[in-house]
Amino acid sequence: MKLVLLSGGSGKRLWPLSNDSRSKQFLKVLQGPDHSLESMVQRVWRQLGSAGLARDSFIATGKGQAEMIQSQVGADVPLIIEPERRDTFPAIALAAVYLYSVEGVSTSEVVTVMPVDPYVDDAFFTKMKELETVVRRTDAELALMGVQPTYPSEKYGYIVPDESARIETEIGYPVKRFAEKPSEAKAKELIEQRALWNCGVFAFKLDYLINLLIEKKLPIQYEEMVRQYAKFPQISFDYEVVEKAERVMAVPYDGEWKDLGTWNTLTEEIESSVIGIGAVSPDSRNTHLINELDIPVAVLGVSDIIVSASPDGILVAEKNASPKVKDFIKRFEQRPMYEERRWGTYRVLDYKKFDMYNEVLTKRICVSAGKNLSYQMHYKRCEVWTVIAGEGELVLNEEFQFLKAGDVVKIPQGARHSIRAVTDLEIIEVQTGSELVEEDIFRLRESWDEIVDYCHRRKGITPERAGRQHRFS
Repeated sequence: MKLVLLSGGSGKRLWPLSNDSRSKQFLKVLQGPDHSLESMVQRVWRQLGSAGLARDSFIATGKGQAEMIQSQVGADVPLIIEPERRDTFPAIALAAVYLYSVEGVSTSEVVTVMPVDPYVDDAFFTKMKELETVVRRTDAELALMGVQPTYPSEKYGYIVPDESARIETEIGYPVKRFAEKPSEAKAKELIEQRALWNCGVFAFKLDYLINLLIEKKLPIQYEEMVRQYAKFPQISFDYEVVEKAERVMAVPYDGEWKDLGTWNTLTEEIESSVIGIGAVSPDSRNTHLINELDIPVAVLGVSDIIVSASPDGILVAEKNASPKVKDFIKRFEQRPMYEERRWGTYRVLDYKKFDMYNEVLTKRICVSAGKNLSYQMHYKRCEVWTVIAGEGELVLNEEFQFLKAGDVVKIPQGARHSIRAVTDLEIIEVQTGSELVEEDIFRLRESWDEIVDYCHRRKGITPERAGRQHRFS
């Protein structure tokens, strides 16, 4: 069985920690086995490893999340990257075509798709393996995991099984119909009919989806699908495939499952009332403080609230009202102020626009030891780097030099540059230019070995000579 994890979204319901670049699955607020903080994606990937599923797993995501996934899960995690955000049907179709035409996966292989961020216990992944059994033992086109409801929720879709036609294997039911986010009263009726929450986990044989794409006259070769991706219908897999399938089975799961998509649900699973610098008074019951700033925050005598502070903003909200934050913050339009990358993190300290031709952006960049920025250049800005901690190796227009705390480097517009951290490295970067955007990055090489080889070749240095030259390492 191959497993595809879907990673997308902007997670605005968990603002200000989440933004357009850092979705909810990347927030390190859950306690891991060693008592360190981990994110939802790190927790799920760890659980997949324990269940023996990680080696056959892929993460389907957009370009904007690729580096953060590599930073949190590992640089070698297999990624299937969408050219642009569409919806779950194009994303899953792209993943299926990648498995078929790039990985060479057999069309008889069962593919299971799930979100990257459910909060579940380890038994969930054991039960998930039964989806493959259902697909192989029955004539089902799709097999879905359904969670036994614990209350009549209006937030989830429901799977209504046909219990009168239980299959002989005693592991699932044919699906009678679906109900999309009903009212509370309707949800109670559905639960009486033994309906299950639709948790977005389903399985199919690869040939089912490949043949479906052929019927729709859509490409089944990865490179061609990437070229035509913008033309794909922007529609969910549920609407385009699941609800149109003729033979669908449901496998019930009676265990822990939560969607930690709002502050009130997330804080139920956060063990400490304070994360970051600050304090909550003892008389503030069921109150959580999460502070990513370098200044203390104090909460006194206020119960049932969430206080969250980050470079993107500060939220103070009653927990029951916190699901409304997504709509409330639409009035705020700003660039993400904090991001994780494959090499480390950066935080925006200040931004000023003085006139239509002059912007200044100040960042604090942290590069982890042994990691490096890409060899890149900018056409619309220059930069000044001040090293405030650590040591590193700079390359500027193919010239290498050693940097330490206190050193200042000027990077002119159009200059080729990169840096590798020898120890954990912190830099204050001041950008000045006419347009300070991520799109103004032209990447020449990514890995440090590729950068060194590229620079030597541009300088006419042979590999033999390069091997004898001094390296800062």
